[in-house]
Amino acid sequence: MAFRDLLSETLRTLGAHRLRTALTMFGIAWGIVSITVMVAAGEGLRVGQAKVAEQFGKNIMIVFAGRTSLQAGGTRAGRNVQWRAGDHRVVQEQSPSCSHVMPELGQGSTPVRSAYNNAALLVTGSLPPFAEIRSLEAAEGRYPNWDDEARAGRVAFLGSDAKKQLFGSRPALGETLMVGGWRYTVVGVMAHKEQDSSYDGQDINKVFVPFGAVLRDFPNKPPSPPDSVDRLIAAPRSLEVHEQCKAEVRRALARLHGFDPRDEEAAAIWDTVDEAKAFRVMTDGMKYFLGAVGLATLFIGGIGVMNVMLVAVRERTREIGVRKAVGATRGSIVRQFFMESVIVVFLSGGLGLGAAYSFCGLINLMPMPPFFAGLLPTWESGLLASALLGTVAVLAALYPASRAAAVDPIEALRYEAGG
Repeated sequence: MAFRDLLSETLRTLGAHRLRTALTMFGIAWGIVSITVMVAAGEGLRVGQAKVAEQFGKNIMIVFAGRTSLQAGGTRAGRNVQWRAGDHRVVQEQSPSCSHVMPELGQGSTPVRSAYNNAALLVTGSLPPFAEIRSLEAAEGRYPNWDDEARAGRVAFLGSDAKKQLFGSRPALGETLMVGGWRYTVVGVMAHKEQDSSYDGQDINKVFVPFGAVLRDFPNKPPSPPDSVDRLIAAPRSLEVHEQCKAEVRRALARLHGFDPRDEEAAAIWDTVDEAKAFRVMTDGMKYFLGAVGLATLFIGGIGVMNVMLVAVRERTREIGVRKAVGATRGSIVRQFFMESVIVVFLSGGLGLGAAYSFCGLINLMPMPPFFAGLLPTWESGLLASALLGTVAVLAALYPASRAAAVDPIEALRYEAGG
């Protein structure tokens, strides 16, 4: 039988059983939609969370001073460790894998007053690269620069919400603030950002000033030394060397402060790179689980196709007998039933993919929460769905086709439907 005739006869047969064909196609299409949409949801969650995580900091490590848990150099365990204002320069020199090492000093709940309003805000001081590695993008003006740092200038960079509290909708650049009794000039306002983690509050509610200024105007109170800092911020030169950067920072601090470099409690490090890796493992697991649910749905649809084709073989037993009696070969019977299964599966699969991508596109037109980037179907999920669809087509077609080809023509001609 020519391919054109085979295709024409197959389509006629499927058209003669429209409801059965439509229900079968729906099962396959639903499986494809399930795989594509579920994997797209997992990818959207991963991408959204990654974007929000970058708003906190770009591959940084926050180093907190703690209490020693190991003896070192004749000193007892349990000794308090405190970072000092000059530590970052020594650590930077001894940490070639780190692109930046800088101090950070914060003054919590500081009274800040503008000509229009008062607020109690967190004042934070660090070096100019702090804006880059902590994703403090300026909406207006600039972040304090090296000239401001060199003279410990009283200039301020406001978080977006801090600006709203102090100035409302009025312009803030060039305005004067009273920060804890000191007169500061606003040189910049931060663009709004979403932030899902922090160690001392949301950046949008802070006032950022040069490190020298906060160290002079807001030194730590006793019993801490006046030149002590709250934490050190380190950034690796690349993701490949972030473990080396972490080890170098801890070794340098251990030499400076006389503790064992293996003592993680003396220098606790919050590593956002490791945190991002752990989150990636979690979201990948979620994506694979959702894909497995869709895969199960797809194979259930394949079983439905197989059952429908087996029913078709039984209903058309007499037709098969007639065809074989007039010379139809086993191969032609196999090809016909195989073609019917493949057409049903791939047509429904194409419709399912089209519906899934259209659904994702429509959903992505809606406003999304900050931690979700929308439904993001990937080419990997499309290839996976296509490969699984081909597998389902072959499995759903082979057995019914072989059953049809194995029908004995004599018995088939005697067959009575419903008998």
